[in-house]
Amino acid sequence: MTTISPSLSAAPTPLDRWQIEQRLGGCPRLPSLRSVNGALRDLLGADQRYTQQISEVIRRDPSLTARLLRMVNSVYYNLSNPVTSLEEAVFYLGLQQIRQLVMVTPIVEDFHKLVGGTQFPWRAFWQHCIATAILTREVAATVEAPQDESAYLAGLIHDVGKIVMASAFPQHFEFIYRQNHDAREDLIMLERSVLGIDHAELGAMYLQTHTLPDIYIEVSRYHHEPERAGRYAKTIAAVQIADLLARHDTIGNSGSGEKVTEELLMNASGWKILFPRESEQEKSMARAALRRSVERLPAVLEGLV
Repeated sequence: MTTISPSLSAAPTPLDRWQIEQRLGGCPRLPSLRSVNGALRDLLGADQRYTQQISEVIRRDPSLTARLLRMVNSVYYNLSNPVTSLEEAVFYLGLQQIRQLVMVTPIVEDFHKLVGGTQFPWRAFWQHCIATAILTREVAATVEAPQDESAYLAGLIHDVGKIVMASAFPQHFEFIYRQNHDAREDLIMLERSVLGIDHAELGAMYLQTHTLPDIYIEVSRYHHEPERAGRYAKTIAAVQIADLLARHDTIGNSGSGEKVTEELLMNASGWKILFPRESEQEKSMARAALRRSVERLPAVLEGLV
């Protein structure tokens, strides 16, 4: 496992807003956030969806092909014979999981390029991001049927500020996460004291600089406090709950040393935003459904990352 470098003994100097903005200006764009495999997306949205055609589009991307086959054999590990053809994989996984996989592959690859050689358990972090994406969609679906993949993508990129911090401020990043791992301090407060800004605001600034849609800017900024969000409060509340669920069950590694207790999870502000009038029985049913989703995640993630 990758570990944080022990070489940073003294805290780097905090930066002011102008210095942070200057560094962010040099941070590369993430092209995958604007165009996620358009050919396959169009095909999946067509009225006639043919497995063979979908397979042909996937076959053009070796990385996507490998992830797809790993995923289907992880999820359906009890098959008598391993799945070796794309047509079979598409059949078993279904269109929703294919669509989500199409989004994950280029975005995670872009993220990985952005962080460069910064020392951190990145594979576990990608697993946390994908787990949050899957659970965000599940949480949102308990309120209303999703019309698109915006909730999934919101969950996937909610911690983009940590990735940007590793890219633009690697010394601050390594010091913060070594301190947080050792002392289990409040991460937001630690980031503000060491760097001068926390990952939530940093991610929002980065996405705003690159003119991403408002929903993703708001998700980054308010995913720890959805009660402060406006128009997209329900989606952001779903992200908060999904993030806490993944951390509560230690699925992946968010980079936060704070333990998510059952009490912290159940008292999260997102529940009141999502279920303002529902009875305790309805809330319990929704939580039971989410628990089943959480239990399935490790197998899915093993195939994806």
